Amino acid sequence: MDRLFEQIEEHLKELIIPYLMSCLSSMFNCVNDEVGAIASDVATTPSAFSPSVFNMIRNISDTVIMPIAGIILTFVACYELIQLIISYNNLANFETWFIWKWVFKTAIAVELITHTFDFTMAVFDVAQHVITNAGGIISASTAVDASALASMQSTIEAMDIWSIFALFFQVSIIMILTQLSSKLIFVIIMVRMIEIYMYVSMAPIPFATWGNKEHSAMGMHFVKSLFALGFQGFLIMICVGIYAMLIASISFSSDIVGSLWSVLGYTFLLGLSLFKTSTVSKAILNAM
Repeated sequence: MDRLFEQIEEHLKELIIPYLMSCLSSMFNCVNDEVGAIASDVATTPSAFSPSVFNMIRNISDTVIMPIAGIILTFVACYELIQLIISYNNLANFETWFIWKWVFKTAIAVELITHTFDFTMAVFDVAQHVITNAGGIISASTAVDASALASMQSTIEAMDIWSIFALFFQVSIIMILTQLSSKLIFVIIMVRMIEIYMYVSMAPIPFATWGNKEHSAMGMHFVKSLFALGFQGFLIMICVGIYAMLIASISFSSDIVGSLWSVLGYTFLLGLSLFKTSTVSKAILNAM
């Protein structure tokens, strides 16, 4: 009778363990693929991320937002001229140089809104250079190699059938939660890029305020926000590097269940950290 139970247990192990290892492998691959794509996604400029979307945003900005920016620039230039006239006692103390000063400031303002997209893309080109260099230093490999999986399989094979059933149940839950975490990572990266496109689409309006000191605060805040969005990618790379080091410190052979829950916890931690990168970047650059 005992021999029969042993044969049944061995048969069940032969059925469950391969499927269990397949679940573990696919679970790790799901997160690894998503995390591995982060480095390439955050280092991509808006024009290269989706050329069709970028061209649409640029066309809308040029045809819809640029005329509004022109009106704002005209108002700001006239307001600046009136301030200069009043400051010289309504031209009672007339000096010709302040006219040239106004012409020079207005010309710079016109040049800024004319090349708005060039300046905004320059910000993300600088950020791309920083992120690319950081990617070469930070090890973002979170993959569990074949030796670790083999060690896990050996440990599982030594377990009794009830422990394997319990492990299978926990792995099923962890796999679902891990896949949700990987999708959260994808959403955070996509939200950042969509936010960049929204900022770029409205860029001519804040750039039109640079002609006057009182109104230039809008343009200054906008530039800070652009740099915050660009360097958010650098903070994302920092989070990925920390995540990679935490995953590398886990021992999958001694305590499989605890290790799997640790992976899930670190993955959730990565998602929360990525969510906070926007706030941290804006706080550092005073773009809140």
